Amino acid sequence: MTKPDAALLIHTAFYKFVRIADAGAFAIAFREITATITGSILLAEEGLNGMVAGSLAHIDAFEAAVRSDPRFGGSFSDIIFKRSECKTAPFGKMKVHVKAEIVPLGIAGVDGRLTGTNVSPTEWRKLITEDDVVLLDNRNSFEYRLGRFKNAIDPGVVNFRDFPNYVKEHIAEWKREGKRVAMYCTGGIRCEKTSAWMRDMDVPVYQLEGGILNYFKEMPDAERDWEGECFVFDNRIALDTKLEETGTTLDDVYHHEPDGEWRLARAKRLDAAS
Repeated sequence: MTKPDAALLIHTAFYKFVRIADAGAFAIAFREITATITGSILLAEEGLNGMVAGSLAHIDAFEAAVRSDPRFGGSFSDIIFKRSECKTAPFGKMKVHVKAEIVPLGIAGVDGRLTGTNVSPTEWRKLITEDDVVLLDNRNSFEYRLGRFKNAIDPGVVNFRDFPNYVKEHIAEWKREGKRVAMYCTGGIRCEKTSAWMRDMDVPVYQLEGGILNYFKEMPDAERDWEGECFVFDNRIALDTKLEETGTTLDDVYHHEPDGEWRLARAKRLDAAS
């Protein structure tokens, strides 16, 4: 049996919408259990959202702690971790922050636990070919331009908070035409928050289970449905459908973007700070 490479870096992404009464106390615990790894973790009253990286042994220990540490009171006992191997170290240091939202939709009172219908990668392939489905890319426009599902619509989002405006402008049209809405994003969290907000709009809403990266993992021939690459918010920049890092740079990603200079300067500042 081949032994795992001790030097191998593992990236793991995770989130869960769950009520947290004391996010500050949870943050203290997370700072302790992430002492040997790097990444970014956000905590809020609505839940947890994070991406971390480290050795296989350290990631194993971290995931076990998230599920079983008594300080979390079982809040994350069934949380799903999405792993991928790394050639480039994704992060320079560990950051744990308490925020108002773990994903900033900017609309008060949205309960991310009440989502639309999750669709498996296999079911998704069939769903997005059906004539009554509106396929929405629930990411920023620069992410869409780098790569997308074929025939997906770009809602023209500069900031995630812009997405609800696009929905509001088109929801009456979709209802008149008897359309169903299918949404996707990188890891699933943006779609879960948005679909929870859309539940009372009388339009069936579906979301890709686990997001784009899960589709790449589960579908060996994902390139049948996908064009380009997938942007990831870490030092790897972009992945192809085999979850392999590409040669894409931040300059490539932000070139010709209306706010590209600002985004590039911000990314370089964050990289230098790490």
